[in-house]
Amino acid sequence: MCVVLSPLALLQGRRYRRSCRSTRERAVSDPHLDMPQGTLDLLVLKALSLGPMHGWSISERIHQVSRATLQVPQGSLYPALHRLERRGWIRAEWGASENNRKAKYYELTRAGRKQFTAEADAWARLTAAVGLVLDMG
Repeated sequence: MCVVLSPLALLQGRRYRRSCRSTRERAVSDPHLDMPQGTLDLLVLKALSLGPMHGWSISERIHQVSRATLQVPQGSLYPALHRLERRGWIRAEWGASENNRKAKYYELTRAGRKQFTAEADAWARLTAAVGLVLDMG
């Protein structure tokens, strides 16, 4: 079992256990990065803070903005969307996509905006602290 920590959980001292997935070794030249556990929810909340989107658009937006470094597979994205919906941070509604196909659109709720702000602040503090440690002489 691995200890899994989200940025906000790290700062609040919370831990929970989850089984670890094996990670395959990547070639040094591979431009894609594995996201640290707990960051996908933050990235999805950020994407949805810009307005309602369907799942594929969320994945594509993250991929584009990260300059093709982050890739969110459907097998990770949709469970995350369902988890965020169960927590009340997003809501979903069926609509027509750009090519007139039926698609489920997701948008932030008021609670989701509040959670996004908390998670983003926690992430900024965490990455600043890690940066300080990495820069020590």
